[in-house]
Amino acid sequence: MGNILFLTLADMENLDRRDIYTDLVRELAHRGINVYGVSPRQRRSGLKTELFVKGNIRSLRVKTGNITQSGFIEKGIATLTIENQYYRAINRYFHEVKFDLIMYSTPPITFERLVRRLKSRHKAKSYLILKDIFPQNAVDLGIIRKNSLLWRYFRGKEVRLYRISDMIGCMSPANVRYVRLHNPYLDEDKLEVFPNSIKPRPKAASKKDRTSLSRHGIPDDAVLFLYGGNLGKPQGVNFLINVIDEFEALDKAFLLIVGSGTEFTRIERHILTTKPRKVKLLRHLPKSEYDELLECADVGLIFLDSRFTIPNFPSRLISYMEFSMPVLAATDVNTDLRDTLVDSESGFWCESGDLDKFMEYASKLAREPELRLRMGKNGRDYLEKHYDVSSTVDIILKHI
Repeated sequence: MGNILFLTLADMENLDRRDIYTDLVRELAHRGINVYGVSPRQRRSGLKTELFVKGNIRSLRVKTGNITQSGFIEKGIATLTIENQYYRAINRYFHEVKFDLIMYSTPPITFERLVRRLKSRHKAKSYLILKDIFPQNAVDLGIIRKNSLLWRYFRGKEVRLYRISDMIGCMSPANVRYVRLHNPYLDEDKLEVFPNSIKPRPKAASKKDRTSLSRHGIPDDAVLFLYGGNLGKPQGVNFLINVIDEFEALDKAFLLIVGSGTEFTRIERHILTTKPRKVKLLRHLPKSEYDELLECADVGLIFLDSRFTIPNFPSRLISYMEFSMPVLAATDVNTDLRDTLVDSESGFWCESGDLDKFMEYASKLAREPELRLRMGKNGRDYLEKHYDVSSTVDIILKHI
């Protein structure tokens, strides 16, 4: 049907892994598309640039600098040099391929020159999967000052990336509205909703398998509240620490935090100091082990910093929905995540910082198993209707 080049910073080492990008690539391949994926192999891995072929998926893994979990300067240099590294690798390994569509996800916003060169060479259409609105998110968190030299540089990159893109797929309606409002030079028909999506695994048994809890020291009769994902400034860690301190008061509840990021050590230090009995922190786990915890968890948690003006839409929502878990989210007021939870009747939302309301909802979920069951089922039904990757692939294919 055609050739799609997919540029990403996501980990594509294991094409059988289940996440929003590998599921997207596999579904495109299942539809008969030849997918040429390009992803990084960061310096710390010690691996060289290699091409892997699986069916009609060709996965080019390019040796780059350390882009994630690195210092600001190291990350900045790696991000700015990745364009040329990708371009050289594409020319070497895919020089005979004619691409029909160039698809790329943010972060980063620094693919603009790469996309421009590839579009010109292949006379291809381009599709931006917008997962990260930068540099405004850094402004919101106080990392970059608006109108500074650094802001102007990255804002220029962002504008040029939007202009060179034939279509921009946004995670939610609020994201479409935000991009349109702050970039009025864009044609309205260039923007559309392209949600986070997966290929849902078969529904789990109604009785949860909780055998994996014992090896993590969690009581098997506890109502397990699980947060899994990044532990950095975007999560509003001050509020998460407040939740940790208050969790002792919840009867039969247990809080498990799994992840990595710049704020992990701070959370770890707090837990070592206060020694809460009902809270445990684990470093990032392999996907299979994390899925085992999702299988036996009772409530999924989402945290976002209250200062965000951009409407983030965390992909971990669909992981919780996939495992029929109700969701308790504490975020900024600008995300339409709260609208999704209300419309689907799959969880509760409060503003990040409202500890009383958060603990009120947590207590209600801990006390009422029938409520958890009903909300979990609603979330799974909503996932199958709105966040199945087959529907998002339909969106992509209409542009080829």
